[in-house]
Parts: sequence; structure tokens; C-alpha cells
Amino acid sequence: MIKLILIRAAWDRLSLYLPVILMAVLALGTYWLVRSTPMLMVPEPEAPVRHEPDYFMRKFSVKTFDGAGRLKSEVWGTDARHFPDTDTLEIDMVRIRSFNEEGRLTTATANRALTNGDATEVQLFGNARVVREPVVDKSGQTQSRMEFRGEFLHAFMDTERVKSHKPVELVRGSDQFTADTMDFDNLDRVMQLKGRVKGILVPSTAK
Repeated sequence: MIKLILIRAAWDRLSLYLPVILMAVLALGTYWLVRSTPMLMVPEPEAPVRHEPDYFMRKFSVKTFDGAGRLKSEVWGTDARHFPDTDTLEIDMVRIRSFNEEGRLTTATANRALTNGDATEVQLFGNARVVREPVVDKSGQTQSRMEFRGEFLHAFMDTERVKSHKPVELVRGSDQFTADTMDFDNLDRVMQLKGRVKGILVPSTAK
């Protein structure tokens, strides 16, 4: 009888601590499970994009068209390298024809060029030359042929803007200018020539 009482008392005392014991067992089991489970592979950081060409072209011609199917630009070259990190095309012995929204033609040639995806922005290196053919504007006035020459020209074909931080030569009709730097905006009819600026203005013979 005494043994039964002692066993019951021990069981009652044990039952008081049973939840704590179960929690401890559960915690130990969880810890063991975490230690035993293999760690998932940590994703490696993406490798930085390198400035390396992803494709090449040789003796090529590329044309682009607008939404109405009209020719927007045509690019020729002997060799070209496309760089995916900047989406630019480096072209050797380049020749470009570009038409703006009004159909006005601008051509560009150079030993080497760097263009954006649709050839609307072009950097020309070595024997650079940009020509805008004469046109008649909306007011009926004829805009003279313009030609830019230099070792570097930065041409924005759609907006008819030509810039250079190096010496340039500009021929407008019969007039000629040279300068150390240039920023010409044909749409706004604004030309900025800086540095050693020289010009030859030929009087018009029109009566």
C-alpha cells in the first residue's frame, strides 16, 4: 500500500514537469534535425557583365525601317562587333545613310564608328565626315548643303545635331569655318564654335 502511494506521488510530481520535459526533447530534436540536414546551395552572385562582343559581322549592310515601312537608316561596314552590355555596335570603315521624320537625308562616314542600336546616335573616329544634303524647308527656303569634317564627330541623326570636342571644319554652301570645338543644332539653327575660330564667308551672287 505504501509503495502504491509512493509511486502515485512520484507520478503526480513527474506529470508536473512533463510539459517542460517534452519541450526540451522537442527542442533537442529540432536542433539535431537542423544540424543533420544538408545546407541548400547558396546561389552564386551573377558574374559582372564584361564589355566583350557577342557576335561579329563582316562586309555587311543593315537596314532599319519605321512603323510605316519607310527606310529609316542603312549602315555599311567592313567589320562590326556588337557589345551586349551597352547594346552598341563598333564598325570599321563605316558608311551610314539616315532619314529623319521629314525624309531629310544625312550621311556619315569614318574609319571607325560606335553606334547605338538603331544608329540614331553615332560617334565617328578618324576621317570623320557628316553631310546633310540641301533641302527646302516648310517656309519654302532652301537650306544649303552642310558638311562637317574632323577626327571625331558625334552625330545625332534624328535631331540633326553634330558635336565635337576636337578641331573641326564646317562647310555650309560656299562658306567655310574651322574651330577647336563645335556644337551645331540644325533644327534650332544654332551653331557654337569655340577656340581658334576662323571663317570664310562668300557673298551670295543671287540678285
